[in-house]
Amino acid sequence: MASVSFTLFSFLPFLCVIVIISQSSAQTPCDNSKGNYTINSTYHNNLNTLLSSFSSHTQINYGFYNFSYGQGEDQVFAIGLCRGDLKPDECLKSLNDSRVSLAASCPNQKEAITWTVECMLRYTNRSIFGVMENQPTNDNYYDLNVTGSVAEFNAALESLMRNLTRIAASGDSRLKYATGSTPAPNFQTIYGQAQCTPDLSSEDCTKCLDEAVSKIPQCCSGKAGGNVVKPSCRIRFDPYIFYGPTLKLDPDVPPSSSTNNTSSSRGKSNTARTIIVIVVPVACVVLLLALLCIYLSLRKQRKKIEFEREEESDEDEVAFTESLQYNFNTIRVATNEFADSNKLGQGGFGAVYKGQLSNGQEIAVKRLSRDSGQGDLEFKNEVQLVAKLQHRNLVRLLGFGLEGRERLLVYEFVPNKSLDYFIFDPTMKPQLDWQMRYKIIKGIARGILYLHEDSRLRIIHRDLKASNILLDREMNPKIADFGMARLVLMDQTQINTSRIVGTYGYMAPEYAMHGQFSAKSDVFSFGVLILEIVSGQKNSGINNGESMEDLLSFAWRSWKEGKAINIVDPSLNSNSRNEMLRCIHIGLLCVQENLVDRPTMATIVLMLNSHSLSLPIPAEPAFYMNSRTRSFPEMQSWEYNSRERGSSEPILKSAQESENEASITELYPR
Repeated sequence: MASVSFTLFSFLPFLCVIVIISQSSAQTPCDNSKGNYTINSTYHNNLNTLLSSFSSHTQINYGFYNFSYGQGEDQVFAIGLCRGDLKPDECLKSLNDSRVSLAASCPNQKEAITWTVECMLRYTNRSIFGVMENQPTNDNYYDLNVTGSVAEFNAALESLMRNLTRIAASGDSRLKYATGSTPAPNFQTIYGQAQCTPDLSSEDCTKCLDEAVSKIPQCCSGKAGGNVVKPSCRIRFDPYIFYGPTLKLDPDVPPSSSTNNTSSSRGKSNTARTIIVIVVPVACVVLLLALLCIYLSLRKQRKKIEFEREEESDEDEVAFTESLQYNFNTIRVATNEFADSNKLGQGGFGAVYKGQLSNGQEIAVKRLSRDSGQGDLEFKNEVQLVAKLQHRNLVRLLGFGLEGRERLLVYEFVPNKSLDYFIFDPTMKPQLDWQMRYKIIKGIARGILYLHEDSRLRIIHRDLKASNILLDREMNPKIADFGMARLVLMDQTQINTSRIVGTYGYMAPEYAMHGQFSAKSDVFSFGVLILEIVSGQKNSGINNGESMEDLLSFAWRSWKEGKAINIVDPSLNSNSRNEMLRCIHIGLLCVQENLVDRPTMATIVLMLNSHSLSLPIPAEPAFYMNSRTRSFPEMQSWEYNSRERGSSEPILKSAQESENEASITELYPR
């Protein structure tokens, strides 16, 4: 993505380019700043000689020509690149046509480039081989709007282009090219293409394609097709298929030639036949025995290597786990015997204490409840998994401690307490201006996206709320308290549970009512968080005259009446009014009743970073009720487990707001 940088869009159709791109001057930039040449000069003659020599390189069957000709200031460097499904003769014809049009459009420029439907041709008087270049850049769009949800279309397109970028960048020095398709809303299909000049490294190809993709929101938002072309790469997406099968680069093995030798002597022929009859079977038997011995030897050696690798892997995991374990007495001394004066907060899974190690490092220690029923091995395994999560917007787990029934989690210390300490306190909220709040919103989004898509594990947090967002010295947000999180398989989209845990007001309806949770459950919680950050109000209730109204209902009613600005915290100035209204719009999209209507975190990151991207119209949010028909209790953490309690009654637990509840584990194993 994004984003995620925006890794979302793809190639403008090679077929559509005739309609969209056309052979205009915009597609043939001539650079006068790099110097000019005169007709029939040495440079001119070298240029003509070089470009006309492409057809002489008959060994090239992969559509990429990169050659130079001449010496000194008159040396010419040229690159010709054809689409990956063009046959050699078609490629050369397209390059020759480009050569003619380029000479007409740029008659005396030493540096020029042109893009057509089938190919790209560029030349210059400087070395360009293996150099990633982004300028000049051209982009166009297909004059057909997306039908249905633009956000869902963008999400499908993002997934497609991530895959095509990865495949193209993994190509060899002959071809870095990928095509593919993916279904989109309303029975649409998106066809995409990505290509780099093969002289680029995999990293440069990925970077070039990512930067090309990031241009799409500026030119083609809401369009069914578009493309971006650069000197080093090009991308394209289209509602119609525009490419053929990619050419196979490796030529077929030519059939071995055979000669018929006739003997002038029947005796010699009979002797040769006798020798063949005897020797061939013997040779076959010997060969089979030799191959069998080699196979058994290699199999034994492979098993030995695999066993050694397993042993090394196990040793590495053990060493890693041991490196995370703190001596219990060390932690006890660091927290001054878990003194109340060092206590930062109390959560549903235990108390959190501030501590300082002997080297001066400040830590936050969570002392888990002793009735968890978890064994030492399971606890170590879970800690080991969570310790591998590394992201600037997640609180980092440093290690753990064990002593009898004691379970301790050691985290980095985050000094500026939690988000709720600021946004819900009338005296503290003025310290968070809009720019700071917007930075916090985007940071939380990046952290959730990492958990959902980019980490080694796929994790659903299930308890995202303001008190679980900690702020570091620069007020960067860090997601904390993974005590209710769940590990899921990468291809799982939804999971059912009979143990519903979370915080009232932040839980998605399908989870609160049916125990069904997914990545879209976290999206719902994030939507509530956005609205709270913008408004400075808790979702538990807002005074509305003589009645109470929850934040989602108040935000929806205000937005529907065209008065969304009423939601904004009065302590904020109106200099960034459009940005605030856009965040309210995104928040309402996140809290839709139907989880299908909620955007993914990848799409949300894109929405937050690209103001030119149009947003779909939200529907009535979940739990919406008229403010006169209900009142809202204080927010509470609650848990329902019919299997353990044998009852359908929810078990309510008081959720104490913590100052710095730095917690990150108790993941339920798969």
